[in-house]
Amino acid sequence: MKILIATEKPFAPVAIDGIRKEVEAAGHELVLLEKYTDKAQLLEAVKDADAMIIRSDKVDNEVFDAAKQLKIVVRAGAGYDNIDLDAATAHGVVAENTPGQNANAVAELVFGLLVYAVRSFYNGKAGSELLGKKLGILAFGNVGRNVARIAKGFGMDVYAYDAYCPAEVIEQAGVHAVANQDELFKNCDIVSLHIPATAETKQSINKAVVGQMKKGGILVNTARKEVINEPELIQLMTERTDLKFVTDIMPDADAEFAASEGRYFSTPKKMGAQTAEANINAGIAAAKQINAFFADGCTRFQVNK
Repeated sequence: MKILIATEKPFAPVAIDGIRKEVEAAGHELVLLEKYTDKAQLLEAVKDADAMIIRSDKVDNEVFDAAKQLKIVVRAGAGYDNIDLDAATAHGVVAENTPGQNANAVAELVFGLLVYAVRSFYNGKAGSELLGKKLGILAFGNVGRNVARIAKGFGMDVYAYDAYCPAEVIEQAGVHAVANQDELFKNCDIVSLHIPATAETKQSINKAVVGQMKKGGILVNTARKEVINEPELIQLMTERTDLKFVTDIMPDADAEFAASEGRYFSTPKKMGAQTAEANINAGIAAAKQINAFFADGCTRFQVNK
């Protein structure tokens, strides 16, 4: 089988080496398309691929139309909104992600952003500490659990809400489960977002929701840009000069947010999974999942139907 790695933003060389070992040990062929600059290059490369590993690359109906032999595509990472799942299903292609492989990297970044924010963005002025602060985690999946683990080391009081995770599971992790999203925003000093971009979550983090935060509240987004209602959050930050917003996903309205000087920060590019360890883990996990699929039809991490 021919397995294509199609990455506009490439894996680290050590990750490629690990993927190659997995793929070739199973008797498959590995082909690379890295740093491509035009979609036509992707359409050409995928023509004879039986499987594909991607990162943040978009795989839409046009790609599936071109990929006549494609049987499985794996997103090396947790989020998979860059894959058109309906198109995958229509073309008989299994779509998978690699949940948990980037979780610690994203969680550590949350605290890198938080320390920067509470210390007044290192501007020389007095800041505050995380010890004793109430941290709210919105969605208690792999990343949320790692955020909770690290937060305890800072001595924070940790709360969480997840519509799809039972309260008793959250409590078993030593985290306070709250009844709903509003309660999380009302009671916590800091809220960290870990929700996927779905029909129900897109634009859901709006003025009404964030406006419930107490004075000096901090919003952290290392999830997806689409969950933020940017115009409403900008308006809120203009009205509430006590609020801060930090993210590793540059908003479309970056300049407007930047007008809230000293209360907003975004990394130039999405940085959550940008560690050597996460890069390697996710890539090798994707290769193993593809090998398992071809060996015995395993679709444990399938995200389409």
